[in-house]
Amino acid sequence: MKSVVTLVCLLGILSGQAQTRSDAQSVPASQSTAQAVSDPLPADAAAIDELSAKVEALERKTSTWDKILAHLPRVSGYIQLRYLWDDADQSTFTVRRARLDLKGDITKKIDYRLQVEFASKVQIVDAFVQYKPFRQLNVKVGQYKIPFSIENTDYTPLKFEFIEYPMALRKLMGFSEVVGGETLSATGRDMGLTLYGGFGERDGYSLVNYDFGVFNGSGINTADNNRSKDIVARLSVKPAEGLTLSGSYYWGEYGKAYLKRQRYTVGACYDRGAVVVRSEWVGGTTGIAATETAPANDLSSDGWYAMVGWRASHTWMPVARYESFYANSDVRSDTRQTNYTVGVLWQPLKQLRCQLNYTYEDYALPTTGNKNVVAVMLTGIF
Repeated sequence: MKSVVTLVCLLGILSGQAQTRSDAQSVPASQSTAQAVSDPLPADAAAIDELSAKVEALERKTSTWDKILAHLPRVSGYIQLRYLWDDADQSTFTVRRARLDLKGDITKKIDYRLQVEFASKVQIVDAFVQYKPFRQLNVKVGQYKIPFSIENTDYTPLKFEFIEYPMALRKLMGFSEVVGGETLSATGRDMGLTLYGGFGERDGYSLVNYDFGVFNGSGINTADNNRSKDIVARLSVKPAEGLTLSGSYYWGEYGKAYLKRQRYTVGACYDRGAVVVRSEWVGGTTGIAATETAPANDLSSDGWYAMVGWRASHTWMPVARYESFYANSDVRSDTRQTNYTVGVLWQPLKQLRCQLNYTYEDYALPTTGNKNVVAVMLTGIF
């Protein structure tokens, strides 16, 4: 904006100078000499001073407008439309996600984000403020992604290569988590406060990164239902560019009975250039309340996944994933589910993503039939 204004003014100056010279040539010498004696400044200098003053005034207005724009939120968002089919009983179109995202800077060290979900029901998924005084120590407070695991922390829906997150993460970190017989649908988020930062700067990234957070433990847009607070800690090491080694631990108590909710994960990811390879193991212990027919007990669950993707071009990316989950680690033979997924991601435009996934679901329990599942998802980004 400033460069355009300056260019226009300079063109005006040159035009004025040319006109002045032309006029000077057409005026008789005696008249020109008398005018030079009576004028305090030459005509060219007066025109330049006048135009310079106009340029400075316009630049001040432009600077004020730029400051106003800098404090306005940056608006973006996306819509994900999914078709899901299996050979059991499912064939449906759904609006998977429809989100409006507002981000802004209050100062150079303080920013904020508000992300609202409109699919199924209107709800806030992200609402937080960050204070970032140092690279080694930053503070985030509000509602946001729990810093647990590589995929939940680092791979948002617009970066994630598959349509669905792996079972172990969905079952044990709030996506469709079952705790005490109830499903906690929290999209891997919660309300709380997190300290985070990094050490050992190298080529634009930190060798060691940490997160330490305190959360309600009851999911998004929900007040805590006990006096206990959940704690999560995550440590990531990046020994080389594109390589991440990570471990996370989550400790909490849910419900008025203060039942145990512990989660832990270790994993590794290499994501650089054309290749991405990622694998994590996720485990957890969930307290189960006593009933009339059974005493209180702890349920242990665990699972793992391994995926690989190849960016064949700027628009195409084939992917494959193997995953296995045990709903009850003590009865592994009957509670295992194994999924084999292959798919392709096609992004012909920055604003459009197209994904196709085929999954074969293999159940260990003989009474549960295996399934073929096909999913297609279109994402429009603005």
